[in-house]
Amino acid sequence: MKRLMNIMFLSCLKATELIEKKLAFKLSITEKIQLAVHKTMCEACSNYEDQSILIDKGLHNLGGSAKIDVDMDAFKKSILDKTNHGQN
Repeated sequence: MKRLMNIMFLSCLKATELIEKKLAFKLSITEKIQLAVHKTMCEACSNYEDQSILIDKGLHNLGGSAKIDVDMDAFKKSILDKTNHGQN
């Protein structure tokens, strides 16, 4: 019975791991059932899944448009100048 309990009832740590795995890969039937059972009892993990899906969709929608081309030397100099560390 204890083994069955360990199989069916996940910790929140394992549930969040499966939620993240689900975003990138297909879960096995056992993992799907375990996650579904856990989420019926744990509102925090259900909310975590909703938030993870929202973040994942947002990142996919950004695509390549978030790429910024920065001249690192000029950027470093700008920071040093603003903090007065550029003047030794």
